[in-house]
Amino acid sequence: MNPPGFLTSSVLVAFGGGVGAWLRMVTGRVWTHAIGPIAASAYPYSTLTVNLLGSMAMGLLAGWMARYGSVSGLANSEQWRLLLGVGVLGGFTTFSAFSLELVLMIERGQLAPAAIYAAVSVTGGIAGLFLGLYIMRAAI
Repeated sequence: MNPPGFLTSSVLVAFGGGVGAWLRMVTGRVWTHAIGPIAASAYPYSTLTVNLLGSMAMGLLAGWMARYGSVSGLANSEQWRLLLGVGVLGGFTTFSAFSLELVLMIERGQLAPAAIYAAVSVTGGIAGLFLGLYIMRAAI
């Protein structure tokens, strides 16, 4: 199939990005509700959560696309990649926010929590992507 045109691609990415950003906002509210606003603002639980979940979801998506390609009758694989990978997951994951929060923690002298946050975000994100790929590659 031909790749979607610029307008179609733009709409897919914009819509998916809006959904992903909304999901990121909901994740923050869930954490705030679950542990309270003081605890939720003391450590970037929400950002860590979306980075880990988003990385695993990206692995699942990449594995699905590699295994199955397009889904008959729905849309071609490029449309799904744009909507879900670039749009939803691009709007959901927050490594730019991660970078800012990490620098702010370092500037506040919170070196140990910053190091733990960075290590868990990066290694957990990579592990999540491997896990997603493994799940999809092992699927029958």
